Amino acid sequence: MRELIEFIAKSLVENPEAVTITEEAGEDGGVLLRLAAAPEDMGRIIGKQGRTAKAMRTLLNAKATREARRASLQIME
Repeated sequence: MRELIEFIAKSLVENPEAVTITEEAGEDGGVLLRLAAAPEDMGRIIGKQGRTAKAMRTLLNAKATREARRASLQIME
């Protein structure tokens, strides 16, 4: 799951080296992914009205469901 979000995020930004993703156990027993990027790239990751971020969360949930797991994405600003 981490690789999927990392690939998408690095494809969107102009400074892919600044993209970092940390993975930790969530409070519901699932996986929490925290995505951080350079400040100037945050607009590209979030997208207009949050559409890109929502699409990334949808893809993450679809992949997690296929693996019978729970996952959530938090974008750090």
